[in-house]
Amino acid sequence: MPRPSVEAERREQILRAACEVIAEVGLRSLRVSDVAKRAGTSNGTVHYYFAGKREVVHAAFEYNFQRSIDRRRPIFEGEDDPRARLLAFVRSYLPSGEETVRAWRVWMALWSEAFHEPELQDLNERVYGEWRRIVAAVIRDGQDMGVLREGDAVEYANRLIGMIDGLAIQVLVGSRAMTVERMSAVCEAFLLELQK
Repeated sequence: MPRPSVEAERREQILRAACEVIAEVGLRSLRVSDVAKRAGTSNGTVHYYFAGKREVVHAAFEYNFQRSIDRRRPIFEGEDDPRARLLAFVRSYLPSGEETVRAWRVWMALWSEAFHEPELQDLNERVYGEWRRIVAAVIRDGQDMGVLREGDAVEYANRLIGMIDGLAIQVLVGSRAMTVERMSAVCEAFLLELQK
């Protein structure tokens, strides 16, 4: 297998560092020098790949999304039972592990900043379109197999994705009423209702 280019590795290193910094200090406090330091490189190297903070941030959001897809690909490709795929999908989004919590914090920064930046609104639209497509396809598989109730698969996907997002935000901001365990139970109850 060919070795990835040094440039591709360096770019990924910078984007991973940018996501870590966004998750820790937020978007408004992020500085290119913080990203460079976290990546173990210089400001000049970051600027070699990205013109400025805005470009780093936009690429970091794209990177965060792609990583999210890549982490869940085995779920969608490896399990035959659509019910098991949906359950694994929900569990993979519970904000409990370090990597998942960091990814959620990056998403929250994207949503907050998208109020002010049309390009981020477009990115959010594309990301959610992709998630709807993936989740709706799993639901359609379950409907075709006769194990999930009939209805609009996209609507069911929207409900599930909206539920996951809303509950995760509550968990991440420290709600005493919405714990990771409670979030899991609420989402799993919805999945049970979706079954025939």
